[in-house]
Amino acid sequence: MNLASFIAWRIAFNQKKSFSRFIIRLATVATVISVAVMIITFAFTSGFQQVISRKVFSFWGHIHVQHFEPDKAAIAEELPIRKNDTVVSLLRAHPEIVTVQPFGTKNAILKTSEAIEGVLFKGVEKDYAFSNIESFLQQGKWISFPDSGYSNQIWLSEYTAGQLKLKVNDDVIVYFIQPNGAAPRPRKLEIAGIYRSGIEEFDKLIAFGDLRLIQRLNDWAPDEIGGYELFLSDYNTMDSVSGQIFEQLPDLWNTRTTREIYPHIFDWLNLQNQTIAIVISIMVVVAILNLVTCLIILVLERTRMVGILKALGSPDYTIQKVFLFHGAIITITGILIGNIAGVFLCWLQQRYGFIRLPEEMYYISTAAVNLEWWHIVAVDVGTFLVCFAALLIPTLVVHRIRPVKAIQFR
Repeated sequence: MNLASFIAWRIAFNQKKSFSRFIIRLATVATVISVAVMIITFAFTSGFQQVISRKVFSFWGHIHVQHFEPDKAAIAEELPIRKNDTVVSLLRAHPEIVTVQPFGTKNAILKTSEAIEGVLFKGVEKDYAFSNIESFLQQGKWISFPDSGYSNQIWLSEYTAGQLKLKVNDDVIVYFIQPNGAAPRPRKLEIAGIYRSGIEEFDKLIAFGDLRLIQRLNDWAPDEIGGYELFLSDYNTMDSVSGQIFEQLPDLWNTRTTREIYPHIFDWLNLQNQTIAIVISIMVVVAILNLVTCLIILVLERTRMVGILKALGSPDYTIQKVFLFHGAIITITGILIGNIAGVFLCWLQQRYGFIRLPEEMYYISTAAVNLEWWHIVAVDVGTFLVCFAALLIPTLVVHRIRPVKAIQFR
């Protein structure tokens, strides 16, 4: 152990009561709070983005393959395309694509003796990946698909069922809107399950049923569908995969990512990254100000020590290292305790969910946590480097101290 580190350790762990000791503890606590808040901010923001994104993707997949319709609304009935085994094989050949599912949609009106509600009826096939939306199920079960004909069951949202005062196993008359002003075509369907996603835009609009019912109502052939939903192993590759498969599709077929279909949701989620930047900036500034103030007070209090060391021939750089080592001890101690506090609070939230959110505003009722190792590493390394660089400022005071005056300092 060299002289600078030896003196720094003696000062840091000096048990003598003094004003500087209080300031050092205050600086350590400020560093702990700053590090813990930054870790929590990363975990909560990442968890929020992850949960909302997963909810949107659970309903619509990551990429849609449909007939090219430039003037079509984001979510509306589709022009039919024919099932194409060659295209499906090409799609499955991409390693990023996990699932390829046919679907179709049709506008409908649900009517009871007391109320009327409009929905977008989403038809799916028997092998639909129900596991993607299973977590949203509140009551009932998934739709039963017969081998022939079509299923007479429907999945409604908790909101729609509540408005119509319906429950599981009740029957409801569904009027499917026909094009060109033709009379709606009614069907009596049984409510198999009731779901709630927490995303108001979906809960007020989407109902699930059998794709074969849409084919019959639209007079489509058995091999005609509204399009394909693609689920990827990593949603971050949506844009690149969409561009790649577009080149392989038949003429007049098109691809759209879910981000393109719901840009407002993903723009809102991306705004959360600004929250991270603001919070981290504030916390780093707080930590720096406290550490710089702490070292300035420490240098002033140890003026006589600095004068004696200079009189004994110690260069300014060696004396500066004493205070740099001391600042590093404070910073590292604060980082370690901050890590423990931040991770512990994240674990408490993940385990008990004591932080609640208004679901109608944030799409989730409990603050979600997603803590990854690189979040902690980024906070720790960034905090240490920035704070250590800032600690160079107060050590410059050492250059201005004269041994003769310093030794007389009281």
